[in-house]
Amino acid sequence: MIPTEEQAKKLWDKYRLPENKRVHVALVAQVAVSFASKIQNVNIPLVRAAGLLHDIDKAAQKLPGEQHPDTAVRILKEEGMEEVAALVKTHPLHAILDPMITPKTWEEKCLYLADKMVKYEILTVDERFDLWRAEDLPENARTILEQAYPKVKLLEREMYAILRQ
Repeated sequence: MIPTEEQAKKLWDKYRLPENKRVHVALVAQVAVSFASKIQNVNIPLVRAAGLLHDIDKAAQKLPGEQHPDTAVRILKEEGMEEVAALVKTHPLHAILDPMITPKTWEEKCLYLADKMVKYEILTVDERFDLWRAEDLPENARTILEQAYPKVKLLEREMYAILRQ
């Protein structure tokens, strides 16, 4: 099932998504749909739903061993949203470094890149990475950030090349 925007927002309440994350996911959905609407044969309702729900786990109870977005993927599967869960699985920063979950489809790429261009406002990839770099991140997170950056920039160039056609 691919939920409507209204159904997705009901899940925000059910899983107590914090207000600042609601702003973030709404903007991610907006940017991702903006990208998707300019690319042929992209499932826009899926992109919108994944944008709205990609951080649904931020206040949810995690099971032992779960990290973000594992809990979101589990929640979405439990809610009968397998297709959305599959897309959400590919959105974390580290996914671009893992051949098993790196964004491959245009739906995945739209969500991934949009998430890397939004904090609580729409930013450039460079601005978003600068904000992350300014955070007090553990060394392993900083390593992932720096390894992911050139790949995210490559995806950004790929996306803008498609959008210019």
